[in-house]
Amino acid sequence: MPLHEILSRVTDRIKNRSQDRRSAYLARMEQALKDGPRRAHLTCGNQAHAHAASGADKESLAGGRQPH
Repeated sequence: MPLHEILSRVTDRIKNRSQDRRSAYLARMEQALKDGPRRAHLTCGNQAHAHAASGADKESLAGGRQPH
C-alpha cells in the first residue's frame, strides 16, 4: 500500500528541513564510536568507581571497548 500523498509530502519536508542537523548528529555519533566509551578517559580511581557501580561483567568493562 503506497504512502498517502499528503503524508509523503510532509515527510519529505521534514527530511529536507532537518538534513543539516541530522548530518551533524550522525557525524557526532560516528566520532563517538571512534572515540570509544567515555570511561576509557577516566582516571584510574574514577574507573574503579564506575566499574564497581556497574552491574555488568567487570572484566569486559575493563577492556575499554565494551558498551555500558
